[in-house]
Parts: sequence; C-alpha cells; structure tokens
Amino acid sequence: MSEYAPFIKPILEYNEHGWGPCEELTVDVPYQPFCKSDRVGKICDWTATPMDRKFGNKYASSFGNRNQYAYFHDDDESTFHLVDSSGFKGYRPAQRGRFRANTRHNPRTRGRTGRGGAVTGATAGNPPVVAANERTKYGKGRENRRQMGRRFGRNAPTRMREGSVVVRSDWVSIEEIDFPRLLKLSLPNVKEGQDVVTCGSLEYYDKTYDRINLKNERPLLKTHRIIHTLSTTEDPVIRRLSKSIGNIYATDEILATIMCSTRSNYSWDVVFDKVGNKIFLDKRENAQFDLLTVNETALEPPLEEEGSINSPHSLAMEATLINHNFCQQVLHGGDQKKYQFEEPYPFEESVVDLVSIGYRYKQWDLGNNIILIARCKQNGVLQGPNGELQFLSIRALNEWDSKASNSVEWRQKLENQHGAVLASELRNNACKLARWTVESVLCGSDQLKLGYVSRVSTRDHLRHVILRTQQFKPQEFSTQINLNMDNGWGILRCIIDIVMKQPDGKYLLMKDPNKPMVRLYDVPENAFDSSDEDEFSDDKLFPLSN
Repeated sequence: MSEYAPFIKPILEYNEHGWGPCEELTVDVPYQPFCKSDRVGKICDWTATPMDRKFGNKYASSFGNRNQYAYFHDDDESTFHLVDSSGFKGYRPAQRGRFRANTRHNPRTRGRTGRGGAVTGATAGNPPVVAANERTKYGKGRENRRQMGRRFGRNAPTRMREGSVVVRSDWVSIEEIDFPRLLKLSLPNVKEGQDVVTCGSLEYYDKTYDRINLKNERPLLKTHRIIHTLSTTEDPVIRRLSKSIGNIYATDEILATIMCSTRSNYSWDVVFDKVGNKIFLDKRENAQFDLLTVNETALEPPLEEEGSINSPHSLAMEATLINHNFCQQVLHGGDQKKYQFEEPYPFEESVVDLVSIGYRYKQWDLGNNIILIARCKQNGVLQGPNGELQFLSIRALNEWDSKASNSVEWRQKLENQHGAVLASELRNNACKLARWTVESVLCGSDQLKLGYVSRVSTRDHLRHVILRTQQFKPQEFSTQINLNMDNGWGILRCIIDIVMKQPDGKYLLMKDPNKPMVRLYDVPENAFDSSDEDEFSDDKLFPLSN
C-alpha cells in the first residue's frame, strides 16, 4: 500500500469536428465590453469630497453606462434591518494643524495654541500674538493645500481644442514629429545674420517711461496708426531678393513660431510653398497667426465661453491691441527726429498714418547650401550713455484677472517683488515670451523692452494702465528662460530638409491641437484660396484700434 495518493489520469476530450469543447456549454454569463484605457473605479468611498464629485465621470466607461454586472436583490426585503443613524452628526475629516482654544486654565485666552507655539493672553483690545514658528507652520499648511489643488488639477479631464485649420480628406500626411524628437535636434554654430536690406524709420524711446511705478502709473492711450502684416510672398522686398539671393524666405514671426514650437499648446499652422529649390514660408489668408496668445501654457488656460471678455480669442485681441498701442506710446512721436534706414518704408502709402517700425532683411547660412532670408522688425531706437545707438524690440505683458488666471496680483507684487511677477508670466506665457526673445535675437536688437499693462477694472477690457517697464538683453534673457537657440535652428533645419525632399507644391505644417506634435501635410494648390478677398483685406492692413 503506497503512502502517496494515487495519480489518476484525466480524461481528455478530442473534438474531431472543430475546436473547443465537444458538448455545448450553456453558462448564463452576461457580456459587458471593456476598454483598457478605462480607469478602474472604487467600490465605495464614504469620504468623497466636492472635488471628487466635480469629476464624477472620471471612472465612466468608454462604452456608456453598462449594468450587466450590477447587483440586484430579488429576495424578500424583510430580512434587512435599518441601522439607527440618529447619533451620526455627519462626517468631519481629520484636520491637521487645527487647535482649539485652551479655556480650561485661562478662560480669557483667545486664539490657537499647540505644540511649539506660544500665544499671549488676548483681550478684546489686544489680539493674540502668534510665535514665528506657528506662522511658518500655517504658511506651510497653505502651501500644502495649494499643492493639493494643483494635483487635483492634473487629474482633471483634458480640454479638447480645435485645430487652427480643418484637415480635409484630400490632404496627404507626410510626417508626424513629436516634441521629444524635436527637443533632441540641434544645429550649432549658426552665425549671426547679416543685413541685406534695411527699410523704414524708427522713433526714439521716451526714457520717462522707465520711471513709471505703481504710484505713478500712466493710462494706456489708443493710437490710430496702421501697421502692415503682409505675408512673405506679398512682400515686395522679398520678391526682389528671391531673384538673386537665398532659397528659403520667411518672416521673424514665422521663424519664431517654428523654433519655439515645443513650448506651444495652442494649434497654429505655417504654409510652405516649394518652387524648384526655393521654399517660401507663409501664413494663410485671414488666419489668426498675428494674434498674441494669453495664458497659453498656464495650468488652467482661459475657458472658451462665447461672448465672454475672458475667452481665448477675446484675450488674444486685447493683448494684440495692447502691444500695438504700447509700442507706439512709449516713443517720441510727432515731428521729433527719427532714425532713417537705407531705404524708405517698403509698404508706404500716403493716405494712412503708419507706425514707427524698421525692417531688417537678414541672411543666414544654415549649411548644405541652405541660405535663409527673413524679414525682421524693430520698434524703436535709444541713445546710450556713451552716445551709441541701441535698437529696441518693444513688447507688453497684460494682466486681465489675477484670480481667474490663478496668478499673482501685479498691484501687490510688482513694486517689491517684480521677480515673482515675471516668474508667473514665464510659467503662464512661456511660449509667447520665448517667441518675443527669438524675434529680438533674430533682428539683432540691443534691448528687449517689456511693459506691464493691467486693466483698470477686471470687468473692463477697453481701459488699461501702464504699471511698470523692464528691459533685458535678448541673449541674456534667452539664457534666463532656458531658451536654446541651437535647438530652434535644428527644428527649423529639420522641417526644411523634409520639405526639400518633396516635389514642388504646397505643404502645411500644423501643431496638433491636443497632442505635443507637429504634422506636415501635402495640400492642393487651391486649398486656401478664397474668391471674396481683395487685394487690401483686413489681414494685410491691420488697424489696431478700437
């Protein structure tokens, strides 16, 4: 008799007519579809907070509400007994750092006491004095709650944005490049651009605006001057230069957009027209390419609300108007002397009052027989302490609602903590500030003048005041904001090389509205043609006044 249990061979059934069991099994098991991307929810949560209820569909199925596995009790409910909850006063979560007043020993004491903190006796006329370590503790508590709110914000459902242009079915996708790949690109040793043609005139900067502060703020005035926003192919100087020099043609706004593409969240697009071995980088007709974004890279960007003055489009129009008015107000206008470039204003018309602006058409050698010609602009000129001329790029940051934008309030911080204000703007408008810096570097400006412009009232988007001005050297500021120009040149060169390998035609580079990547499409020649546009549309003559 063996001490081990006997091993009995199992009976294996062989299905000669198919696969699976020989006999049909009748198991009443409901079927419910399941997606791997669905989050697995909780069975029950008695400590649900209002923040959890706000995202109630967080654990919803991609296939809708399915109740195949829901529990249904069909027996007699007489077996159930209700639990007496009359003594339950409601759930109160544990709160750390909360202290009750110690009135057992000193009934007159009012305030919070606790370990490591001393509170003096308080009366009706003498409020309690909290020790420094207690204030530090409370400050850390507020910071922890702020960090907790940020964590909840990261778990919030992402907003689906619309693309800058609708992708049509006849467009052919050529390349998709995600941002991690773009961040690895680099084109070092690109020399500073050389001036080929200079046009226009610049007015001198008014140094009294450097002394503006919160106690001496100035209202922002409206100007009725006109600025041209002609595209690359409509520029008469670029048309002239394309016959003799270069094979890549663009503007500084287009180059800055591509070179800072990895910092962008909103969708944008650039048109590439390839003719032989020449490429023209252009913008679409009636596109919103020239509008400035507001709080694009913020943790909570502005919501898309129709008719609201704080919608992304309304804020973009407001920021663009502020920049146009500010860069003209800080200059000595009128009949004051101006700095004249070699050639007159290239788009000059006698019937309109034009802004003070100078254009530099510069040339860069990107290697591999790629010569870039770009139109760069400057806004003003300043006479230095030693009598030398310094060319300026003038821009303005705008405050619309510090509470709605979850940023610091300028009127409280700008006087003594202007670094905190700039850090907040670098966090909320990283892409816009990077573009301004690249434009300043490309045109060779000596200074980048930044103005801080705020609304008179958060509910009035038409009246503004200038609170402060600040100046930077573009090269130093690019290092401060961690802007790598070699990476920007590498991104531009990568896109040009891809288009160069394609046959002649029209191509569109678009930032995906919801993913960190850019897409290159082959589009028909008449993809963006419009029959109702005339030669002088609002896109080409841009009167930035209300």
